[in-house]
Amino acid sequence: MDLEKIDIHELLPQREPFVMVGRLTHYDDVDTVTATKISDENIFVEGGVFTPSGVIENIAQTCATRIGYINKYILKKGIQIGFIGAVRNLRIHRLPKAREEITTTISVIEEVFGMTLVSASVKMGDEIIADGEMKIAVSNVQEKDE
Repeated sequence: MDLEKIDIHELLPQREPFVMVGRLTHYDDVDTVTATKISDENIFVEGGVFTPSGVIENIAQTCATRIGYINKYILKKGIQIGFIGAVRNLRIHRLPKAREEITTTISVIEEVFGMTLVSASVKMGDEIIADGEMKIAVSNVQEKDE
């Protein structure tokens, strides 16, 4: 399956203007990668720069993309809603500007009782611009297909 042809909206519970990932570029049991071109109109762009809150939401939505892919294409069920449980050791080395493209990789460290702990890395090309860990809690409630 060509992951980049999947409409990201099929995998996420978020809707515009709150979608912070562009496309799924890689999925396996451990790693999920998304690519996102930062729009000038993005609600987390201030003064032409993607804010730290936007970077955090991008990481969280990369986690949501992973969960959405598993639910839709592997388990054949609806999209589940997730919540940020914790952000640890987040370091933002540089904020991307509008019109720049970021690549976000999450790697699963542990999954237990509906909680997933991931390490995350946000890059522009080969430059790491942010990294850290995030814990995501997943609700048992599934979103209805429209």
